Amino acid sequence: MHPAPSTAPGTPHPARHPAPSTTHPAPVSVIIPVFRDAGALARVLAAPEILEGAEVVVATAPGDASLDSVRAAHPHVTWVDGPRGRAPQMNAGAAVASGRWLLFLHADTQLPCDWRDAIAAADRDPRVSLGCFRFALDSGSPFARAIEVGVRLRVALFGLPYGDQALFVRRDLFEAIGGYAEIPIMEDVDLVRRLRTEGRLFRSPLPAVTSARRWEEEGWIRRTARHVALIVRYLAGTPPERLVRHDPARNQTGMYL
Repeated sequence: MHPAPSTAPGTPHPARHPAPSTTHPAPVSVIIPVFRDAGALARVLAAPEILEGAEVVVATAPGDASLDSVRAAHPHVTWVDGPRGRAPQMNAGAAVASGRWLLFLHADTQLPCDWRDAIAAADRDPRVSLGCFRFALDSGSPFARAIEVGVRLRVALFGLPYGDQALFVRRDLFEAIGGYAEIPIMEDVDLVRRLRTEGRLFRSPLPAVTSARRWEEEGWIRRTARHVALIVRYLAGTPPERLVRHDPARNQTGMYL
């Protein structure tokens, strides 16, 4: 007998979920929001063994000509323009996606080769409303290992994964709660908190590997301390419109990393 998947407590509403398939894997749409980061997107789309068999939707924003060459190289990807901002772009991608599950993937995060197994396991449990992968960084630094441990503790204790863990959600519930709140920061935290009132969180042990370049450029301690300060202030009630001023990845460069 296999152990039950790891879940965080919630209040499930199984009647709102479609019956899980016992013969075919659940159809999945992988939605990738991107702005001014063509290099990271090109690396993700260059791994067909990862995205094969899934509908891939890239959600862009007006004024990003850097993606023209990537778009031309991947004509079979669905490209959709939305208002600039990670949340509105992901909502635009979800609006044209056809999968029963929606997997939101950051452009600088690589899925594990067997990521479909996690979706299939979550799909078999009608109590699950959303899921995430294990956070990992592509660095050998001891700081990277410490951050990974911190993220595992946050998810285990508080059931609060972030978007860089490749969140996957049931489409019907995503639509029922109105999708992502179109706020300039913390849209992933807001979505997780709302979906956990609808069902359980599935935690996959498979790693989603995120680029460590931002920590390496900004400094491991400085970037981590800023992230901790942002989430503490958000949970204490600081409006996202004020918080975004302290996040250069959103407020200055425009990159969604």
